[in-house]
Amino acid sequence: MPLYMDLHKGLKGQIKLCDVEKAHLLDLAVQDKYGVKYHKFYVNEEEGTIFCLIEGPSKEACAACHSEAHGNTPCEIIEVHPRDYSAILGNGDTAPTGFAVHPDGKIDSAVRTFLFTDIVNSTSLTEHYGDIMSMNILRKHNEIVRDSLQKNNGQEVKHTGDGIMASFFSTSKAVRSALEIQKDLKEFRSVHIDTPLFVRIGINAGEPVTEGQDFFGAAVQLSKRICDIAGADQVFISDVVKSLCLGRNFEFEDLGDHKLKGFSNPVKVFSVLGYK
Repeated sequence: MPLYMDLHKGLKGQIKLCDVEKAHLLDLAVQDKYGVKYHKFYVNEEEGTIFCLIEGPSKEACAACHSEAHGNTPCEIIEVHPRDYSAILGNGDTAPTGFAVHPDGKIDSAVRTFLFTDIVNSTSLTEHYGDIMSMNILRKHNEIVRDSLQKNNGQEVKHTGDGIMASFFSTSKAVRSALEIQKDLKEFRSVHIDTPLFVRIGINAGEPVTEGQDFFGAAVQLSKRICDIAGADQVFISDVVKSLCLGRNFEFEDLGDHKLKGFSNPVKVFSVLGYK
């Protein structure tokens, strides 16, 4: 479904974070009636501005949900893509509830979920199949991954040469995207049986260090290390990701603790098998 951001402004001196949190819970209580999903909100108390990030079938459905829940209708609702609003995201403090509060007006999600893809045996593709086949494999990988990111509101952070690094606000959408990527790759190989396009995927969640449009830090590094130990067609995740997907009907296999490069303590890893 489309992703929307709505704007409530002109509320200087009239709003408090606790009140907006209550209104958000009221939205969640009736959102199913309108087929929408309120992901999160952002508050600038000093300027009296509120932004809500919503997934829904239409602007009208998003506004109707607000209207029934608490009567605070937005001044404006626009359809967005993750890359549209990610460009203005910045670091900031977060409330205990997990919602972001930014006195300077910037918006951010302190915790993000990171997904890495890696083409299996990419370094030997050129040697065995030639430049043209290798480039075709890379292009198809890019197409399948980017299509899934767009459907699941993921943001491509950068291309790594033989894979893609992406970030998500929703952990469950990151896992769903990974499963979709592997499914689409299998379907592609069933038709193009001579094209050896196999991918491994690793996912972790945490609070990154940001610089420009890129992300750094242990949360990102662990995502890549988890990807490195996955095999062809596999999706490996951290314990944090599994916990954040509680109740989402994914099926996991406990792979036990793994000693990963750059991490002094063993890391528990799970394989995502699919949906229950």
